[in-house]
Amino acid sequence: MQPFLMTSKMTTIQGVFYPTGYAFVMFPDAQSAEDAGQKIEQAGFTDQHVMFLTPSVILREIGRIDGESSVELPSVGTEGATVHKYINLAREGHHALMIKAPSDNDSERLMSVVRELPFSYAQKYHMLAIEDLE
Repeated sequence: MQPFLMTSKMTTIQGVFYPTGYAFVMFPDAQSAEDAGQKIEQAGFTDQHVMFLTPSVILREIGRIDGESSVELPSVGTEGATVHKYINLAREGHHALMIKAPSDNDSERLMSVVRELPFSYAQKYHMLAIEDLE
């Protein structure tokens, strides 16, 4: 597992967070996210494809919020609503993992691990759609 690193490939032309081919899974606390990361790697995902995000990283890098600012992002369709959900959960102390899972098989393999753990929210970014993972 590695720390999150935002790249230009993870945003739309307008700069909205949209990492195509990745799943973004949030957990109620750091320990749950770390445990999940280890189990996900044991399921065959490499440590290079699993990134760990703290609440402050989610707010700063994805939500573009400095500290605990109450500034709200403008709504930009589904992408904006999804980022708002991440922000709200991060403000409550939730941590996240971002996992490279380009295929449907990868998504199912990932979720077979995640479903056994206390996760709070999971999304998969496809080329033209964001899918709720349950």
